[in-house]
Amino acid sequence: MSDKKILTTPIKAEDLEDINIGDIIYLNGYIVTCRDVAHRRLINHGRKLPVDINGGAIFHAGPIIRPLGDAKYEMVSVGPTTSMRMEKFEKEFIKQTGVKVIVGKGGMGQGTMEGCRDYKALHCVFPAGCAVLAAECVEEIVDAQWKDLGMPETLWVCKVKEFGPLIVSIDTHGRNIFEENKVIFNQRKDKAIEKICKHVDFIK
Repeated sequence: MSDKKILTTPIKAEDLEDINIGDIIYLNGYIVTCRDVAHRRLINHGRKLPVDINGGAIFHAGPIIRPLGDAKYEMVSVGPTTSMRMEKFEKEFIKQTGVKVIVGKGGMGQGTMEGCRDYKALHCVFPAGCAVLAAECVEEIVDAQWKDLGMPETLWVCKVKEFGPLIVSIDTHGRNIFEENKVIFNQRKDKAIEKICKHVDFIK
């Protein structure tokens, strides 16, 4: 029996209670690629998303798609986009949409942490440089919305199986692994600088 922690959409708040920063999870069900412009349309322009992601998952990603004809598409590559680009939108985005899992690259800030804590969601990191691996987890592209935005910004609705590994960077308990690690790393840096300075204090 697999010991993988697998979430299946639609996801409920209680499904996330025992998940903590640093945990590795996988996703079954559906994930929607959703980047800058889609966030801006919803938050700044008040345009409702044409895809229901309540209890669902989004991926900060601009994929490479191969059209197959007859409104069919194949996922070629789907690498994560830097999540911090969406930071100014994400708290309100979580509130308005009910999204439960946000996947991207790198950490996010205070606003997203508050959104994940208050509205019970996770932010997860997909390892960078693994865009083809991510594409292999996509069983089918079942829908495409806002195609006027171009391939990278289109909302591609993907059916996925064991999509991951996803490293939990923000949990529902108000913890942010990137921010906590900054404190630890700065403490180590300060100690290292102090040690080095003892040996080079003759340098003016």
